[in-house]
Amino acid sequence: MGSIIQVRVACRLRHLSLHTEKAYVGWVRRYVHYHGLRHPARLGAAHVRAFLTYLALERNVAASTQNQALSALVFLYENVLRKELADLGAVVRAQRPKRLPVVLTRAEVRRVLDHLPNPHHLIGGLLYGAGLRLIEALRLRVKDLDVSYRRVIVRDGKGQKDRITVLPDMLLRPVQRHLDKVKLQHEEDREAGYGSVYLPHALAVKYPNASCDWGWQYVFPAPRLSRDPRSNAVRRHHLLPRTVQQAVHKAVKAAGLTKPASPHTFRHSFATHLLEDGADIRTVQELLGHKDVRTTMIYTHVMGRGVAVRSPLDP
Repeated sequence: MGSIIQVRVACRLRHLSLHTEKAYVGWVRRYVHYHGLRHPARLGAAHVRAFLTYLALERNVAASTQNQALSALVFLYENVLRKELADLGAVVRAQRPKRLPVVLTRAEVRRVLDHLPNPHHLIGGLLYGAGLRLIEALRLRVKDLDVSYRRVIVRDGKGQKDRITVLPDMLLRPVQRHLDKVKLQHEEDREAGYGSVYLPHALAVKYPNASCDWGWQYVFPAPRLSRDPRSNAVRRHHLLPRTVQQAVHKAVKAAGLTKPASPHTFRHSFATHLLEDGADIRTVQELLGHKDVRTTMIYTHVMGRGVAVRSPLDP
């Protein structure tokens, strides 16, 4: 299908991530199939509304899933077909559930971490100790860990913004021991004729030899080399999110917890515990990288002192 190929090309011209490219291509393909394989250039806003409404009413997708589909179709029409979509206000929106985040106590965090083997133990420590999102931790480069100033520099976080958060003192030695092992592996890769790492397009052009530099290597590299699906180059990518998710799931069960905890629960716990310790809400907002302080305010509702009333059952 020509439109699918055009979407791939447009994504790569704009240097979108492979994850985003796959998602956009998938949604365009579903959209075209929903409308009987008609070319999207012959479709318009009414067809987009119908597809998004179908996702909400018949497929019962989450609000975030519907929003991703909308982003993909807007990208298709604006950047591939060069066709402006009319008002989409009549779309039936999938409802975004209002759920409080799952938060672990400090003791529960330690129990889960104790059941995580390395390097997942160190990743979990960064998720909780620095408030990182999982993908932010996995995309860390060696140069992003500033041991001297006890800080972690998050590059291109959510919203494509950089931010700085804290590097816990307790992780300084484990981080250094881990990096010593990673550096040895990197040197072995270079001796074998490999040792390069993926760099964003602009940096790869500006610094063509930087991909082999130690500072640009991933902090949490994959256990084996793989072939880049775009460039066909053989490199060592970072660990995949699902490997950490599976490890945390096992650790939660081994710790005897009944809470539906995931890697992101560490980030929720980081924010909640900081607020419980008296941290300023704006400071926590900056550490988390939230655009709107109202997003950070959700953690005030799950703090230990959030329920001030006394149950009538208690004497």
